[in-house]
Amino acid sequence: MDIQSNIKQFQNHLQSSNCRLVAVSKTKPNEDILEAYTSGQRIFGENKVQELATKSELLPKDIQWHMIGHLQRNKVKYIAPFVDLIHSIDSLRLLNEVEKQGKKTGRTIHCLLQVFIADEETKFGLDESEVLELINNPTLASMEYVKIVGLMGMATFTDDKDKIRSEFKELKSIFDKVAAFDLPANIEMTELSMGMSGDYQIAIEEGSTLIRVGSSIFGSRNQVT
Repeated sequence: MDIQSNIKQFQNHLQSSNCRLVAVSKTKPNEDILEAYTSGQRIFGENKVQELATKSELLPKDIQWHMIGHLQRNKVKYIAPFVDLIHSIDSLRLLNEVEKQGKKTGRTIHCLLQVFIADEETKFGLDESEVLELINNPTLASMEYVKIVGLMGMATFTDDKDKIRSEFKELKSIFDKVAAFDLPANIEMTELSMGMSGDYQIAIEEGSTLIRVGSSIFGSRNQVT
């Protein structure tokens, strides 16, 4: 199937859910992104800051760009002027930099806290106690240019669907726990970003509001060095 057909298939699939599609366009050429765009897709995810910044300059301005990869503090300034959502916040130090760059650009930057739920040391994120500590930190509550709108997590890369479901359930449990708190004005639990090409269906069933899908739309990723 081609990109447009794949997009239409996901659009139809998500119609009956509260979940939206983030088309993961990392390493993909602008032509592929435009093909998805002409099919009505508006949310695209990138994991490299330079690639994201370059594409945002060249592609339609109504695209909502999501930063889904690990983000270094010294790179925040390059995406702060336009990024719609940062999925990968994993420290207060990173949030302090987002606040600083948000103030410089005069815009509030929406963010998700990345939670470590997988059985893989290569993945980043906060554990439950660190999430709760950060949520209750007065420094975060005082930020004027940061808005936390939910959580993000990646399940273990495995064929064990029960394990994947268990990890998504764990993330949803943390999400619900935080949502029940008396939260400051700049924190609200509205987005739960979980699920990728291999496990998005389980993620939707467990409450995901954003699935991050690349290969099922654009085909196998290009190899880059």
